[in-house]
Amino acid sequence: MTVRHFLTLFDLEPATLKHLLARASELKRLQREGKRHMPLSGKVLAMVFEKASTRTRVSFEAGMAQLGGASMFLSPHATRPR
Repeated sequence: MTVRHFLTLFDLEPATLKHLLARASELKRLQREGKRHMPLSGKVLAMVFEKASTRTRVSFEAGMAQLGGASMFLSPHATRPR
């Protein structure tokens, strides 16, 4: 599987973007209806940020929790080799 970066809307084909938005809408609807959708159950996301990014960190933590996974923040200062 090749890595695909999504930095701007131009990074995706129109059909792929349409599918992505439809899937996001479907997941949002499931959450509003209180239906549990846990595709990340048993998965852990480790996050390391070069710059402080509270909004991004909290967004990823919330997303992982909503999808059944867990997350952990690793300080870049604590993970650098000495």
